[in-house]
Amino acid sequence: MKKILIIQTAFIGDVVLITSMLETIHHHHPNASLTVLVRKGNEALFHEHPFVQKIIVWDKQSNKYLNWIRILFQLRSLHFDTVINVQRYAATGLWTGLSNAAVKIGFDKNPFSFLFTHAVKHNEVKTDQHEIHRNHELLKVIDSFSTTLSLKPKLYPSTADYLKIKNYQNEPYICIAPASVWFTKQFPMESWVQLIEEIPFNGPIYIMGGKGDQLLADQILNKINNLKKTGVLNMAGKFSFLASAALQQNAVINYVNDSAPMHFASAMNAPVVAIYCSTVPEFGYGPLSDTSFIVQTKKEVVCRPCGIHGKSQCPLKHFDCAKTIELADLIKPLLQITQQ
Repeated sequence: MKKILIIQTAFIGDVVLITSMLETIHHHHPNASLTVLVRKGNEALFHEHPFVQKIIVWDKQSNKYLNWIRILFQLRSLHFDTVINVQRYAATGLWTGLSNAAVKIGFDKNPFSFLFTHAVKHNEVKTDQHEIHRNHELLKVIDSFSTTLSLKPKLYPSTADYLKIKNYQNEPYICIAPASVWFTKQFPMESWVQLIEEIPFNGPIYIMGGKGDQLLADQILNKINNLKKTGVLNMAGKFSFLASAALQQNAVINYVNDSAPMHFASAMNAPVVAIYCSTVPEFGYGPLSDTSFIVQTKKEVVCRPCGIHGKSQCPLKHFDCAKTIELADLIKPLLQITQQ
């Protein structure tokens, strides 16, 4: 039995995207033992995952470097046949290089790529190549994957996750995920309020997010209540990652930023509208659902995109990339779905 480790200690959306690699590896090597190494908090994505035998968690917030050393010894003791490092950072590169695995694969931009058995050229972000395809380039150095099409990411909510959200699915509903780690990726609060106020939909509208998004959801809900809009519920912080993904799965449509909930929708093949503010789909992180829509400004905003991952504020203080997005463009996908 082959023992394979995949390392991805970045943000949760990036971790969701590596599940496509798990799908592909399992498809070709169903008996392989798969392990993932993620940062603390993201391990919940793999609860009861059918292909993952082991999860290694790096706590970066407490005793970061001591925990890094402990993980290194753990990797060496597990005797992996293959280590696949998706990241381009030194900490993960050194793990890979010192892992004692027979096959050590990573991108050439990693500063410790000289320790890998296979250093794969990393294509620039602005090539229209999706991130899952960039990641699959790491698999192509293994003969059995050389002609493989990349399978989509996929999450596996448990029976308990589906039971938690069951009572919220008694009638057609919409999910809205208004938050993002980065300010310039986040559609403005006032614009979310306007969308909820004017959207032609009579069922429940669930405002989704983590515990850290509760304040934003409350602010949106308070403004909506003042407008006498009913049927809107603040669900931020109420569910786990996988239960949230399960709720997204059967929504009429999901409205999201260029952020983790978009990748959740992709992994559940849920219908989604992805709103792009400062970033652009050409970076390769777009939605992968069969039913997906991309909405962005139609106006020429010369400073867009201002960065690959977003910024904490608009560098030019106007945020026109978000403020010039038209409400009609957001409503059109819903009408297209409901009128089919």
